[in-house]
Amino acid sequence: MASGGGMTWLMIILIICNAFASAAGLALFALAIWVAVDGYRLYPISGVSGKDDIFAGAWIAIFTGFAYFCTTIFGIYAALKKRRSLMLAYLIIMFIIFIFECASCITAATNRDYLVGNSNLVKKQMLRYYAENSDKGAQITNTWNRVMQDVQCCGADSALDWIEYNSTFRQTYGTTYPWPLNCCKRLSSFEVADPEGCKIGQSSTMFTTGCFNYIESVFSRYTWAVSWYGFSVQMFVFFLLLIAMVYYTQLG
Repeated sequence: MASGGGMTWLMIILIICNAFASAAGLALFALAIWVAVDGYRLYPISGVSGKDDIFAGAWIAIFTGFAYFCTTIFGIYAALKKRRSLMLAYLIIMFIIFIFECASCITAATNRDYLVGNSNLVKKQMLRYYAENSDKGAQITNTWNRVMQDVQCCGADSALDWIEYNSTFRQTYGTTYPWPLNCCKRLSSFEVADPEGCKIGQSSTMFTTGCFNYIESVFSRYTWAVSWYGFSVQMFVFFLLLIAMVYYTQLG
């Protein structure tokens, strides 16, 4: 057993580390809520494909973030009381939360690489579901219409996606327009500025850049919030648990 002075300093360090971990857990909780709420409204792109693990990881992180906050507060109480039973309960609960948060981080990181590692999956989904008469088609169509107008882009890589590949839109409207009207620039009244110019592909009348870079950046932000910040919290919690285990072994 450590000396009285050594135990006091160890307890102080443990309390300070738990206070930092409590704040980190609360921040993780807030970031995970931000991801789950999906302020950019891009969930259909991941949900329709069945690759929505970034959002699944966010829901896990909501639980683990708040659990870290509550448990570290309990850890401060356990350290102050200097009771082995309380410290043991604290260590067990923290270890369980640690496992769940590892699952959240790994799930979000690996899913991001699969979903937006390149434009192929997003493009294939767009070509298949855009303008399709189904629930999935409605979700994808509404999402892409909003993105193309808000970001001023067209297609995944460029407007040529609608011409170079077969698509539901082309089968349905290809004889009228080579690409969706939301690729066309609009007036303040939201009317298409130059329908005929957009139809023949005049660059001054339509958006020519692809939307994938925007979509990739959004999902990367979500991944950073859930996964990479989560990993940083995990690293700190790992060292916190080591200190807590040393403190536990020194208690009489």
